[in-house]
Amino acid sequence: MRIERVEIQNFRLLQNVSLGLEDGTTLIVGRNNCGKTSIAEVFRRLLSDRAPSFRLEDFSLGSHEEFWTAFNAFHGEIARSDVAAMLPVVRVTLDISYDIDAPDLGPLSECIVDLDPDCSCARIVLTYGPRATALESLFAEIIAPNAEQGDQRPGFFSLIKKRLAAAYEPRLEAVDPNDPTNRKDLDLKALTTLIRGGFINAQRGLDDDTHRERDVLGKVVEVLFQSALTDPTDPEKRTTAEQLHGAVEKIQKELHDGFNAGLTSLLPTFELFGYPGLDDPGLTTVTTFDVERLLKDHTQVRYRGVNGLTLPESYNGLGVRNLVYILLQLLKFFREFQATPAAASVHLIFIEEPEAHLHPQMQEVFIRQLHLIKGAFEQQLNDSRPWPVQFVISTHSPHMANEARFETMRYFLSMTDEHGIRQSKVKDLRWGMGGAPAPDRDFLYQYLTLTRCDLFFADKAILIEGTSERLLLPTMIAKTDAAAVGEPQLASQYLTVMEVGGAYAHRFHDLLNFLELRTLIVTDIDSVKPNAERKRNACPVAEGLYTSNACLKDWFEAEVTPAQLLAKTSAEKTRGLRRIAYQIPEGNEPGPSGRSFEDAFILANLDRFQLGQGDVASLAYEHAADQKKSAFALKYAIDDTNWNVPRYIAEGLRWLAVGAPVVDTQMAARTMAAVVEVVGEAVAAEGGQGDA
Repeated sequence: MRIERVEIQNFRLLQNVSLGLEDGTTLIVGRNNCGKTSIAEVFRRLLSDRAPSFRLEDFSLGSHEEFWTAFNAFHGEIARSDVAAMLPVVRVTLDISYDIDAPDLGPLSECIVDLDPDCSCARIVLTYGPRATALESLFAEIIAPNAEQGDQRPGFFSLIKKRLAAAYEPRLEAVDPNDPTNRKDLDLKALTTLIRGGFINAQRGLDDDTHRERDVLGKVVEVLFQSALTDPTDPEKRTTAEQLHGAVEKIQKELHDGFNAGLTSLLPTFELFGYPGLDDPGLTTVTTFDVERLLKDHTQVRYRGVNGLTLPESYNGLGVRNLVYILLQLLKFFREFQATPAAASVHLIFIEEPEAHLHPQMQEVFIRQLHLIKGAFEQQLNDSRPWPVQFVISTHSPHMANEARFETMRYFLSMTDEHGIRQSKVKDLRWGMGGAPAPDRDFLYQYLTLTRCDLFFADKAILIEGTSERLLLPTMIAKTDAAAVGEPQLASQYLTVMEVGGAYAHRFHDLLNFLELRTLIVTDIDSVKPNAERKRNACPVAEGLYTSNACLKDWFEAEVTPAQLLAKTSAEKTRGLRRIAYQIPEGNEPGPSGRSFEDAFILANLDRFQLGQGDVASLAYEHAADQKKSAFALKYAIDDTNWNVPRYIAEGLRWLAVGAPVVDTQMAARTMAAVVEVVGEAVAAEGGQGDA
């Protein structure tokens, strides 16, 4: 039994998303502020002990207009039921797959309402929507819209924010996956009975300067102790916990008999006050030890030292402490699940940014070890009984993404709609890459495993041919930016550069399209001509009859000649968010063209090379052939930087720079205002201290 799919509507950036979950581990990747954390937050609301509740700020910005539309309709001649239907709702739909031959489905049984014997999916829908009296609760005593009063929206939404909790309520239903009209109301507690949640937040308070959370590992011990007291499967651990509890009670008795007798003698006798009618109430003292508070506030996990000395948590590196904390939390979640008399059918654990403070190799190992940890818990602590856990990990680590196959990744993309409102778009690589040829999928997985998965976190990408381009690219970006004053600057954008070679770049096309990532592909014409043995040998562009470049052949979907390539327009070199760049003449008129980056660089900087007399393209081709690529690139990257960028690369870089990611100006303004306010308060406080 597992959660197969989650659909979320109108929660923060998740205005309308669908997310498939894997049996084991699902990896959520994407840039900052794309909605990854919202997934964990919505489940935290659903699986808490209290009834799910949401504030106006939790509703997607795109759904706020629906409140205003309903308000206008409320003051019009529209039926109240139709007006109520206009109000936005936060809705979470869970599809839970199960084994139809299982003898006992446990808490899921009451959620199955379909009559199809072959259906193996139960659907549960949590809706946070309007009560029967919502319209009066929301809109009562608010004056109808009036154009003469100016913009009424700020005041309107300020009132809606205050009234929302009284007007809205959560509702849980079981819905027939085959017939949405077949529904059954469920008690809200049915959700937490069916699904147990666990959350390991990104900010885990491991630093020494957060004093309140300094001994975070010790707090985990409290939960392990509590679960051991009620563990029905491990009598030995239960006995140990009971012995610890008894030891504390013994200490408490000794304190009461000795310590408290002395402490009571320090209290004053009320006869000393001589107040008429006041009898001595007989005050005494009792010092109690709460074993739970003792564990929580006074128990620390320390590390072994020497000579009987133990070392505090802070004496270990943050990476080790972070990893130990996560492992102890996983053990805590497992123990809590194990100690529950009626265990939930599904255990969903969210881990946010586990890469914090971990070096790259440890980040990769973490992903591999998760299922091994689960197996160890099952075998060693649960008599090999299964632990029905699904992990959801959100990460910014390309190293973790390297270790996961495409099928397990969900790519979050932040988009802006036609009204300028941001919302998340979830791309499921299991289905999105399903249509790509199997050799391409295998190649991409192996390539990204060997290199890095920055494609999932960047705003833009450049795929380059070889070493020379990679070494000189930073300087070429700086030069093209400097020549485009007042235009978007590529150097200030989140850019990833991958060296893929002309033979493999086309294998990234499906992935790049799926990720909707603006990408420049820099490659070479690679002109060739047949020799006497009918083999194709490299030659200058003017002599070439074919190209040996696989990427160019794939792009133009045919055998293409160098002459045809030189005649291609900018539009033909662009496909959606991808553009290809290869050698072209340096001037706008027909002229000599390079075959590779090196001879194109020479043709763009003829005054820096002594080529002699003759055909300049052939001379540049011969001169480039004598150069060692890395030495050539390093010379012009470090020693001699006063040169021109080859035209084909300059044009490609300017195309890439245009269409810069949209900046949320409102958020930036709010952030700046908050910073100014904090700085102002600090300055005022310092001024006040100085006056004092």
